[in-house]
Amino acid sequence: MRDCSTLFSLPCPAYVLEEEKLNTNLTLLDSIQKQSGAKILLALKGYAFWRKFENLRRILSGSTASGLYEARLGYEEIGGAKASKEVCVFSPAYKPHEFAQILHYATHIIFNSFAQWQTFKPMIESHNKDAQFPIEVGLRVNPLYSEVEPPIYNPCVAGSRLGITPQAFEEGVKMYGLKGISGLHFHTHCEQDSSVLARTLPYFEKYFGAYLHDKSWVNFGGGHHITRADYDCSLLINLLTSFKQKYHDIAIFLEPGEAVGWQVGFLIGEVVDIVHNELDIAILDVSASAHMPDCLEMPYRPALTKLSKKYGLESDKGANVAKYAYRLGGATCLAGDIIGDYSFDTPLCVGDRVIFEDMLHYTIVKNTTFNGIPLPALCAIDTQGKWQLLKSFDYADYKQRN
Repeated sequence: MRDCSTLFSLPCPAYVLEEEKLNTNLTLLDSIQKQSGAKILLALKGYAFWRKFENLRRILSGSTASGLYEARLGYEEIGGAKASKEVCVFSPAYKPHEFAQILHYATHIIFNSFAQWQTFKPMIESHNKDAQFPIEVGLRVNPLYSEVEPPIYNPCVAGSRLGITPQAFEEGVKMYGLKGISGLHFHTHCEQDSSVLARTLPYFEKYFGAYLHDKSWVNFGGGHHITRADYDCSLLINLLTSFKQKYHDIAIFLEPGEAVGWQVGFLIGEVVDIVHNELDIAILDVSASAHMPDCLEMPYRPALTKLSKKYGLESDKGANVAKYAYRLGGATCLAGDIIGDYSFDTPLCVGDRVIFEDMLHYTIVKNTTFNGIPLPALCAIDTQGKWQLLKSFDYADYKQRN
């Protein structure tokens, strides 16, 4: 139960982690690992709230990165090979000076093309000669099947730059072989149930199954919405265990980001002004453009709870459903900086607070200082209900990134 006095004492705006909810997610993910034998890795592109990684570090099997900085963060805050943790790195393309540094952190490096693999193969072989923990190498493939909508998030659409198509893979094998490749990687999901994985695996096996029998691992990518209430965990476990048995106990990695950070915290803001132009418009100190870009990219309308000293907590009733209806917008100059339309049984007033639910995954890693709008503070509420300020941002953070 959220305490109103605690919520009003938080700095505003702020991203707020609710540690008890994170622990609930981690418990479920740990159960999946133990029952299936698969390794669940944190995709830092989706959830990077590293200041509270204590339990995550203990439970998850490592991290996945999209480049040098994420690889280093995963290595430093979750652990690398010396700590018996995986650091799997995939990038659509690597640059030589960054790749040389990635070698210090990665346990697995995954390439998006045979050409990139051949370019960096000598560096990996040289590194592995004297390495206590040699780096394993994989290729990302495109099984030509994905149910992701909208297309901006679908890595299997026509013309996608992500993953080697079956034809290109066959041509690459004929030209270079697969000596030195120990695993394959596909990523075709986005916040989807295990039933989608069940429909995807036949395509992956159709095109690439013949190459798996002498491989030691396969990465099923991210987008597995394991911690969502209606996710079919039993089906996932069956799929994983069956696949492992079929391919001689091959190691399986899953790399969800949103499943780790799903529903573990919120973004709290304040009503700064209310104007009227055919409808009431509340202007907030949080911004869709700067702080919640997925609202404009997906697009989607986040769940919201309002907090008033007079009326207490009240959940949104829907767009223009209840008596008091408002459009919520940010403080930037972008005309389209609109979060959505909401309504309540009680009025919204200047000074009230608004709580946008489920704002710890993807939102923080995507936020910006567009228009010089300050970045929200980072806070956490522990299992006893006490809150802590972890990080605040000021003018220097804005200036130094420009």
